Amino acid sequence: MRIKQSAVAGMFYPDNPDELALQVSQLLADNPQQGRLPVAIQVPHAGLVYSGGIAAKAYNLIRPYLDSITRIVLLGPAHRVPLQGMAVMDAGLWQTPLGQIQIDNILSDELVREGWVSVNDQAHAQEHCLEVQLPFLQLLDGRYRILPVLVGQTPSAAVSALVAQVLEMPGTLLVISSDLSHFHPYSEACQLDRATQQQIAQLDSQITPQQACGCYALNGFLRYAQSAGLKAELLGYCNSGDTAGDKSRVVGYSSYAFY
Repeated sequence: MRIKQSAVAGMFYPDNPDELALQVSQLLADNPQQGRLPVAIQVPHAGLVYSGGIAAKAYNLIRPYLDSITRIVLLGPAHRVPLQGMAVMDAGLWQTPLGQIQIDNILSDELVREGWVSVNDQAHAQEHCLEVQLPFLQLLDGRYRILPVLVGQTPSAAVSALVAQVLEMPGTLLVISSDLSHFHPYSEACQLDRATQQQIAQLDSQITPQQACGCYALNGFLRYAQSAGLKAELLGYCNSGDTAGDKSRVVGYSSYAFY
């Protein structure tokens, strides 16, 4: 069984296991969140010092329901490799400083056979958007397997159909990984992100790459959410100027729950 090694340990999060566990535990402790078990959550994917607090709100929301979650399907963008369609990886385990997390190879193989996704290890090799979710999922220590899927330039109808298929399976939670606007001055970024938040609240699946780097995954999910009659709840928002960056050139972060 091939093991996917961490690509961004020591950059997006600490490579020392004790330091990483302490940081994630503190982020969870500092960002409480309560509510019902959602169908899906949206989380950011910057370094933990930048966006970890906003992500922690979504992970705290699912924490009381871990016994009912057997599979977590993660959808996010391919930042480093041009990608058409959706891609899984050829690995059975993913290694981080906190240990290994199991990948749902059975579902992965099924989706490949049915033509929903392809196998593209190159796209996954150095990608951070899904990997930065793993320390939270490992520290929560649920009895779930994960299915990491990178979503390249893909029609929202195709992503929506995939989402519908995986959410028919009992015990499945969907995680959409996306940041919001990139590299605008603080006040401009807040204004742009408010407009994007309005679109998400309305389940509007016309979000552009300039609004959210994970727009292909997000739009596909929002299309599904509208057809399924889901509701969006904003759990938290900030940008890098609020956390560990300067305010002249910021990146926006949000977390949502969908019911």
